[in-house]
Amino acid sequence: MEFTIAVLPGDGIGPEVVGEGVRLLEAVGKKFGHRFHFDYAIVGGGAIDKYGTPLLDETLEMCKSCDAVLFGAAGGPKWDAPGAKVRPEQGLLALRKGLGLYANLRPVKVYPMLMTSSTLKPEALLGTDILVVRELTGGLYFGRPKRRWETSRGRRAVDTMSYSEGEIKRILMVGFKLALGRRKRLTSVDKANILETSRLWREIATETAKDYPDVALEHLLVDTCAMQLVSRPASFDVIVTENTFGDILTDEAAVLAGSMGMLPSASLGEKEKDGRIFGLYEPVHGSAPDIAGKDRANPIATVLSVAMMLRYSLGLGKEAESVERAVEGILEEGYRTQDIASKGARLVGTREMGELIAARI
Repeated sequence: MEFTIAVLPGDGIGPEVVGEGVRLLEAVGKKFGHRFHFDYAIVGGGAIDKYGTPLLDETLEMCKSCDAVLFGAAGGPKWDAPGAKVRPEQGLLALRKGLGLYANLRPVKVYPMLMTSSTLKPEALLGTDILVVRELTGGLYFGRPKRRWETSRGRRAVDTMSYSEGEIKRILMVGFKLALGRRKRLTSVDKANILETSRLWREIATETAKDYPDVALEHLLVDTCAMQLVSRPASFDVIVTENTFGDILTDEAAVLAGSMGMLPSASLGEKEKDGRIFGLYEPVHGSAPDIAGKDRANPIATVLSVAMMLRYSLGLGKEAESVERAVEGILEEGYRTQDIASKGARLVGTREMGELIAARI
């Protein structure tokens, strides 16, 4: 089979980790008889420097013509001025919106051999396997009005959290359907004691649960969920929540896995007729400019994002499993990048870790 992948390396460590993702796809192609073609484009800070915008219309159209998108990271100190009118992250937000990617899947799996990499006690982590489903195109990130202005009493700013019934319903349905294929438990996270949008969210979650009688639904306030993620993480199966809450909670969940360098993600739209889903795949971590170009970044989050791409967008489940087994095998052999290294580990850099995993496919 032949596939065309849009490759958007982005900023900071993005090009390094995405390079290992491309290497992995080439290894998968060689092993299983597939051909992958790669179309490259600049997004984020690099695009601002070259074009004055973080995302060209042509880049968006290129992505639409491909089977899936592999993305690195966006941002860095160079573009971080608070008053900047154009920011690298706007490119990623525009990609998600322009491609209709409303469901962000962020698996949080604790590997037994990495339990000592977390700051939590190993007994608290045992059995942790969580899938966070984050709504991706609504809420504070996209609500209007969104602006800042000067008043006689000083500066002011406003962001708007807005959700429609349709937006809430469709992301909840994704969560319920995924829970059916797992341990049949769904935690809906909101702030219903304060926010009107959350009260609507909870109401629709309760209504939707009637269509999924085999799934046990619980409601949690976001602050309670944040506490329980680190006190009883193994009790969670699927978590579904709105945009901002999901962003924050999954960064917190990196503590469970030992590093953000271990967390992949998939941003998905509607299913295609053949059962495949168009998606954008990226590591959860940011651009980490402090280690960019130093061969220190952990490529595993990108590698596991590629596994999700193979499964969801390309319909290659067997190939996805081979990637996941390769990652586990390398970790069992004691190979570690600096972020997950412990005493006695076989320390390797970005490139060598990518080569080791690709060689095991």
